[in-house]
Amino acid sequence: QVQLVESGGGLVQAGGSLRLSCAASGRTFSSYAMGWFRQAPGKEREFISAITWGGAYPNYADSVKGRFTISRDNAKNTVYLQMNSLKPEDTALYYCAAGPTPAIVPAAYGYWGQGTQVTVSS
Repeated sequence: QVQLVESGGGLVQAGGSLRLSCAASGRTFSSYAMGWFRQAPGKEREFISAITWGGAYPNYADSVKGRFTISRDNAKNTVYLQMNSLKPEDTALYYCAAGPTPAIVPAAYGYWGQGTQVTVSS
């Protein structure tokens, strides 16, 4: 069982940066792949990035490649999403998720946080 809590969202101007954190409870955090997704109003949940249990082979959506960086610290039971060069179209509710593999589909993840809002103004 893993419980996830996101933080770090907020309001930022276009071109700015934010760092999201996802703190996990449970002793088995290091055995899970972790993913970040986002969902804007009226849209489906969208894959952003994922990383293996060991922190290798990060994967990114084309829309954020080169701007976002995923990382994890298993000693702190935390996964991060560094977001640079933010655009208004990045505005969404951002979720972290835990699952057996770093998949790009939401259904592959069994555990989800409650989300943290990111709003980018133009």
